[in-house]
Amino acid sequence: MPSNELQSPTSEMVLLTPSSDNPPSIAPAATKQPPREGSAESDSSRVVMKKQLGLLEGVAIILGIIFGSGIFVSPKGVLREVESVGASLIIWVLCGLLSMIGALCYAELGTAIPKSGGDYAYIYEAYGSLPAFLFLWDAMMIFVPTTNAIMGLTFASYVMEPFFDSPCQIPKIALQLVAAVTICSLTYLNSYYMKVTTKMQNIIMFTKIAALVLIIVVGLVWMLMGNVENFEKPFENTTTDPGKLSVAFYSGIFSYAGWNYLNFMTEELRDPYRNLPRAIYISLPLVTGIYVLANMAYLAVLSPSEMLASNAIAVTFGDKILGIFSFIMPVMVGISAFGGLSVHIMTSSRMCFVGARNGHMPAILSHISVKSYTPLPALVFMCFLSIVMLVVSDVYVLITYSSIVESFFIMLSVSAVLYFRYTRPCMERPIKVSLWIPAVFVVVCAFLVVVPIYVKPYEVGMGVLITLIGIPFYYVGVVWQNKPKWVQHTIDSLTYTCQKLFLSAREEKQD
Repeated sequence: MPSNELQSPTSEMVLLTPSSDNPPSIAPAATKQPPREGSAESDSSRVVMKKQLGLLEGVAIILGIIFGSGIFVSPKGVLREVESVGASLIIWVLCGLLSMIGALCYAELGTAIPKSGGDYAYIYEAYGSLPAFLFLWDAMMIFVPTTNAIMGLTFASYVMEPFFDSPCQIPKIALQLVAAVTICSLTYLNSYYMKVTTKMQNIIMFTKIAALVLIIVVGLVWMLMGNVENFEKPFENTTTDPGKLSVAFYSGIFSYAGWNYLNFMTEELRDPYRNLPRAIYISLPLVTGIYVLANMAYLAVLSPSEMLASNAIAVTFGDKILGIFSFIMPVMVGISAFGGLSVHIMTSSRMCFVGARNGHMPAILSHISVKSYTPLPALVFMCFLSIVMLVVSDVYVLITYSSIVESFFIMLSVSAVLYFRYTRPCMERPIKVSLWIPAVFVVVCAFLVVVPIYVKPYEVGMGVLITLIGIPFYYVGVVWQNKPKWVQHTIDSLTYTCQKLFLSAREEKQD
């Protein structure tokens, strides 16, 4: 956004003269101070996002998002729609295969376009400014803050549950306060202590896998003891309604959601041409195997009616079969929600950062802390939106409205593989998948987007309406460059004030 030159009030900091392409920023006047220990890699003092993530951290990010609280809390959505044990397990397998196909496409996109931002970056590169802005609009206003709020509330409920007897409900305000403190604390960690955060993610990843392996082992032992009555007629009463099947797929895919989140942080990944695809290839088969086996374990121990009646299946599973060790499950669910929230805060802030860097959000959100080399303004902005969503009573409804729209944008991202094959045949592709892979993914996603239109027309319509509301904001905030001087001066003043507050600067490009 264009702006007038501002004067720095101090001799120690110099405000760089802004241009139409670059927002104003603060940078040290003389020599830059070396990065503080533990905040960034010491081989460079440029104000850029540091490459602090290796293969293990990449795997931890993907598993940290996918193994949120979903597999422990509510894998009953598939069973409720298909109405049979056998069909539900097939849906879980197919959702895993679909996620792996999509992940292969993202491996090609992530290595051909090595930019942070994930879906936003690919849509912007393939289809231009407006579609990318609308995805960013939905993500920043709905997808990300509502997911953060729900993860925070889930963690809060499991932390506070031991302090309340079963007849008493946890006060809503208490849940909101604990969730708010958790979101703010994790935002602080992600803002100033990236290395601590990534090490914490590694530990939590192994904790989540251990919890799921415990469920699987207990379920297998239960079946080996002859308790297989729930599998005697696996396909009895299976629904054949295409609408219900598509909704069942949505429930399954929602539990796999997050396999594309490492692409949001490509610029911070060491050797992304090798580590990005490797992290995907390791994570997705592991997730699919664990999910299918965990659901088999649930179905072996719990009847379909017990699963459908439970609000936290892993806890119900533990209460029925683990005896005095049943306390393990609530602890594991709490840890999983905590870890998933941390990863979501970290990765989603990068999408906000890249969007601002392209001029689709306020310029200050494209700035980087000169001390910790993290997108501090973007992290604080997303924290604020997440806190707002904590007090919105219909936060789950917002996610329902937007889930189909999100699937449409994922389909659009993967279709970019086909689009680039046609329009840029000579584009450098370190990883090149067979054309049938993105073609199959796009066709399946198109089915999942179109069919719910007649099953849940109101929800689809609301999702489309939320997206279309972003169009006026696009033309006012992005297209309209010649704003009145007083408007531009206000924007410049706010940007300058936030720069001083966050000690942030515009990203320094490599010479």
